[in-house]
Amino acid sequence: MGTLLAFGEIMLRLSPPGRELLLQTPKLDVWVAGAEANVATALARLGHDVRFASQVPDNDLGRSAIATLRGHGVDTRGIALGGARMGLYFVTSGAGMRATEVIYDRAHSAFADAPASAWDWDALLDGVDGLHLSGITPALGAVAAQNAIAAVEAAAARNIPISFDGNYRAKLWERWDGDPRGLLTQLVARASLFFGNHRDIALLLGTPFEAGDARAAAEAAFAAFPTLQTIASTARTVENVDLHYLSARIDTRETWVETPQVTLAGIVDRIGGGDAFAAGVLHALRRGQGIAAAAEAGVALTALKHSLPGDAALFRQADLDAYLAGGLDVRR
Repeated sequence: MGTLLAFGEIMLRLSPPGRELLLQTPKLDVWVAGAEANVATALARLGHDVRFASQVPDNDLGRSAIATLRGHGVDTRGIALGGARMGLYFVTSGAGMRATEVIYDRAHSAFADAPASAWDWDALLDGVDGLHLSGITPALGAVAAQNAIAAVEAAAARNIPISFDGNYRAKLWERWDGDPRGLLTQLVARASLFFGNHRDIALLLGTPFEAGDARAAAEAAFAAFPTLQTIASTARTVENVDLHYLSARIDTRETWVETPQVTLAGIVDRIGGGDAFAAGVLHALRRGQGIAAAAEAGVALTALKHSLPGDAALFRQADLDAYLAGGLDVRR
C-alpha cells in the first residue's frame, strides 16, 4: 500500500445532545467533520498512510481540527493555515418518524475561498498513489470547483488513480449559480473509481434510471467515461430513524457483485455512513482484495459507523474483523 491523498474541507459539526431539537437546551456537541476528512480518518485508523490537503483558519478552531486528524494518524502537513473562517454545519438527529435535519454554515470558509495558488500539486502529490475527493468541494462555489478540477487534472497528468464520491448536496448547489452536471462530469471523467448510485449517474448523464436499473446505469457510465473502471454504491431502505436496511454493490466493466441486505437497528448516528462505506471499499481495494471483499468491507464499516456518534468511523482492523466474524457477544 502506498500513500493516499484526500482533498477537501475540514469542518466542525455541532449537534444538540441526544435527540434534542437544536438549541432546545443551550448545549452543543462538537465533532471534526467533512466527507474527505472522514474517509482519511477511517483509513488512517485502519492502518493506511493518508495525507490530507485542505485549508483552515489560523485560530483555535482550525488548529484543533488539525490536531484531531493528526491524532488519528493522518498526515496533516498538507493542511494550510489561512482564510477567514471555519466551515460549520449543524445536525439535529431525528427520532422515530422525525428525520435528521442539516443546516450548513460554510459560505466563504477558509477552504471554499482558498485561491488556486494555495495548492502546490507537485508537493502535495509527491509520492502519492491515489487521490480521493468528492462532489461536495465543487458544490461550495466557483473557486472551490476550479480547485477540484485542478486537483484531478494534476493527478491524471501524473497517472495517479482518482477515487471520486458523488456526494450530491442540493442545499449547497442551490446557494450559487453553478452547473452540477457540467462540473461533476469533468471530475468523474478523470476518476477510475466512482462512489455513486443510479441517481448520481442519472444526474451526470441526463438519463433517468430506476433503482432496479443498477447494471444499466453502470454500463451507461462506463460507456460515457472511458477512464472509469469501478462503481461502488449502496441501497438503503428506511423504516424509521432507528431501523434501516442496507446493501452494497460494486460494478466493474466486466462483472458486478452485491452483498446481502444488512439490518441496521438501534442506529446511533447515520451521518458519515457514506464516507465509512467509501473508506471500507478503499481499504480492501488498496490491500489488493477483490470487489466482493471490498463490498463486504464497505458494508461492515458503514454498519459500525451507525453505532457511533459523530461523523467519522473510528474503528481498527480488529473491530472490522470482529464484525465480519459475526460475534456480538461481549469481547473480553
